[in-house]
Amino acid sequence: MSSVVVVSSENVDEKQQSLTTSVVQAADKKVNLLGMSRAELEKFFEDLGEKKFRASQVMKWIHQFFVTDFAEMSNISGKLREKLEKICEIKAPEVVHRNYSKDGTRKWVFRVGDGEGSLVETVLIPAEDKTGARKTLCISSQVGCALDCSFCSTGKQGFQRDLTPAEIIGQLWMANYSYMEDVPVAERERTVTNVVMMGMGEPLLNYDAVLSSMQLMLDDFAYGMSKRRVTLSTSGVVPKIDQLAQDIDVALAISLHAPNDELRNELVPINKKYPLQQLIAACQRYLAKDGNESSRRHVTIEYVMLEGVNDHPEHAQQLLKLLKNLPSKINLIPFNPFPHAPYGRSSRNRIIAFQKTLSDAGFVCTIRQTRGDDIDAACGQLVGQVADRTRRAEQWKKKVAQRQEILRTQG
Repeated sequence: MSSVVVVSSENVDEKQQSLTTSVVQAADKKVNLLGMSRAELEKFFEDLGEKKFRASQVMKWIHQFFVTDFAEMSNISGKLREKLEKICEIKAPEVVHRNYSKDGTRKWVFRVGDGEGSLVETVLIPAEDKTGARKTLCISSQVGCALDCSFCSTGKQGFQRDLTPAEIIGQLWMANYSYMEDVPVAERERTVTNVVMMGMGEPLLNYDAVLSSMQLMLDDFAYGMSKRRVTLSTSGVVPKIDQLAQDIDVALAISLHAPNDELRNELVPINKKYPLQQLIAACQRYLAKDGNESSRRHVTIEYVMLEGVNDHPEHAQQLLKLLKNLPSKINLIPFNPFPHAPYGRSSRNRIIAFQKTLSDAGFVCTIRQTRGDDIDAACGQLVGQVADRTRRAEQWKKKVAQRQEILRTQG
């Protein structure tokens, strides 16, 4: 919690309280309250000699009314507001680029860290559903990604660092705020209905920060989201799936993309460490863990459709066999090409045929509607254009060029 000094009791004499306040004010950096859980905020206020119920009050101002100015927190005493103004801040990541598509998709590039910092992306995808306008936010958990899936733009930028809870929840905060910047505070309402931890990075490799952020999403004093509407997507970090089952009840999605180990080793290299048999078993254990909502009725299987790579009829049959004992819904994702990508998007007819095979076997299988093509809404695309701080992308492009030259000479 940075450099805040702990005050052990409310019954602190005036001299000790004065000393504590002066030390806190001398801290070289204000404490960012944005990413703190309710328990952390309660301890923070108790350490300041305040009642812990202040935590729920401040949480509501931050996450439900999207207020960053302590002076606007009208149910808090003026004295406490002045104290908070001196030692605290409510700071979301800096927006360095934003683009709103004609289809309603919104995309942000955030700068995280000090100085020039690093860049991450967040995408909001609207869709009509039976309850009204659904707005799903795809949130990043890391700067770049270490897993280097062969079809992923983010992986070509390498891994830089994990995001903090404030940087993760700040993406949700900013997406909501973007709809109400000019709305009076008393009239503001949360707009984002669904969250998927499926942006840049592997969420389970930044476990503690991601868990803390999802707990904030579910907290009634913060975003109060249903467990069914918060989804974590993983490439298959098996031990962390088991840990997740113990720590929180949210929906689980698997970034699968291949129905056999040989192909998945190529597309999703972490499969070499945690092959399909282990991954499917972990998913079954996750579903077996009791939850008090329907978030664990099934696992969502994400399957990007790559032309001539994983879209043949035999791949559909292999997928049926792989998932036969796993309650699951399958989401077919048309590949969103990016510069120098070595893959193409499967044809519409091929995707529909693949879907029919799965649906005829009894699986719920949907085709994700492509959105935001005009704003490079596929994860990692825009950051790759704005800034690339690693040599991985350069090396990868060189490798693709070499492969194309070999094919040309052989042809």
